[in-house]
Amino acid sequence: MLDRAVTDPAELCRRVGGDPGLASAEAARRFPVLVPEPLLGRIRRGDPDDPILRQILPVAAELDPAEGFTADPLGEACHETCPGQLHRYAGRSLIIATGRCGVHCRYCFRRCRLEEAASPPIVDRLSEGVREVILSGGDPLTLDDGELESIVGRLARVGHLRRLRIHSRMPVAIPGRVTDSLLKLLRQTRLTVVVVVQANHAAELDTEAGDALGRLVDAGIPVLCQSVLLRGVNDSVDALAGLLERLIDLRVMPYYLHQLDRVAGAAHFEVPVSDGRRLVARLRELLPGYAVPRYVRQVPDGSSKLLLDGG
Repeated sequence: MLDRAVTDPAELCRRVGGDPGLASAEAARRFPVLVPEPLLGRIRRGDPDDPILRQILPVAAELDPAEGFTADPLGEACHETCPGQLHRYAGRSLIIATGRCGVHCRYCFRRCRLEEAASPPIVDRLSEGVREVILSGGDPLTLDDGELESIVGRLARVGHLRRLRIHSRMPVAIPGRVTDSLLKLLRQTRLTVVVVVQANHAAELDTEAGDALGRLVDAGIPVLCQSVLLRGVNDSVDALAGLLERLIDLRVMPYYLHQLDRVAGAAHFEVPVSDGRRLVARLRELLPGYAVPRYVRQVPDGSSKLLLDGG
């Protein structure tokens, strides 16, 4: 799936018809470039302000120090119950299934920790109170079907576990990953499976991505979408409304709009919370209630996400 992904910043600029001087080699050294072909094909050639390009192009602003931006903005190291397993919220446990991703997003809150995942992940040490497991990463759908089936099978044998949530960018970034064999694997487990994808702009959701999401929905798998509020990508009413309406048309339910997690290297993406609240208030005026996601911030010491706009 990733054998033809672009990993060189100069090659990325060449492929999208951009000025090679826009990319920072040092930023790419600190957090490598990884852009799969399907996503690359959705970038408007010659447009330095393309909303997809802004998410994946390493730029010099990543090197600027910013107060309050750290390598582990959510304090995940404090919540690890064993390597690769986090227990932050009641009744749920998060498992970092892999350190691999299908695309390296420059704002990723785990950009400084991606290669730390346990291999294979530890999935059997779940306390009795855990009813739902979240597979995260990296991206769990970068695992092949055999690896994924092994993890799902082991989880299904945990008697008190009821639900499996899979967080993945792959159905959007590499739609071909949603195969018949993957759908069969997800439908055959006794666990209730929910897939949570990420998309930040309607430009990411072309026909191919829409078809992949449709295959999941048609298979009876609920699909939710979470987005990150990003300066220069979706920090306008038009951009957010276009994204949310596209999701609803694809039968994908908007879930969360995240305030940026303050990871080192991503300060240039931050939108003030006051602007986010204004945008969400306007979206409520324009869209049906079910189309407006909850605007939230994750906090290191919180027992739940902080709702930034209660409507």
